Amino acid sequence: MKRPLEMAHDFLAEVVTTEDIVVDATMGNGHDTLFLAKLAKQVFAFDIQEQALEKTQERLNQAGMTNAQLILQGHETLDQFVTEAKAGIFNLGYLPSADKSLITKPHTTIEALRKLCQLLVKGGRIAIMIYYGHEGGELEKDAVLDFVSQLDQQEFTVAIYRTLNQVNNPPFLVMIEKLERYRHG
Repeated sequence: MKRPLEMAHDFLAEVVTTEDIVVDATMGNGHDTLFLAKLAKQVFAFDIQEQALEKTQERLNQAGMTNAQLILQGHETLDQFVTEAKAGIFNLGYLPSADKSLITKPHTTIEALRKLCQLLVKGGRIAIMIYYGHEGGELEKDAVLDFVSQLDQQEFTVAIYRTLNQVNNPPFLVMIEKLERYRHG
């Protein structure tokens, strides 16, 4: 059985091509940025911590990847850099091996999700890894689930992939797909 993060990568890899622009909304240590850089034409990756940019740049350099723009800003500013995207990924929570008090916040995460849903091309996808076993994590989990549950079913399909018999708040995946057949008005 696949772990949720493996499922997230598979979910995005099914639709991302070398012609696409994609978003890593939470750069972290750069694993998702590198994964997306190998698939897409261009990656816009966001984080508010300098350490995340340094680690990610190092990871990209080692792999010889030059198609990622690393942005030292919150993901809620993504619409200042991206006009459309085929895919996006969020890893909510804190940066592993860094200050655990610096966490993603419900209001900025929802703002980023709202903007990315609007910028998503038809057939585009968003993967949201929800880590919630930390202070503030439950609030964000609830806010995200509330937001995605209210997305228009005529425009989006939303699904969850999670283990049911694990202890200690196992991370889980929320998947959003913008439907091909949706037409405005």
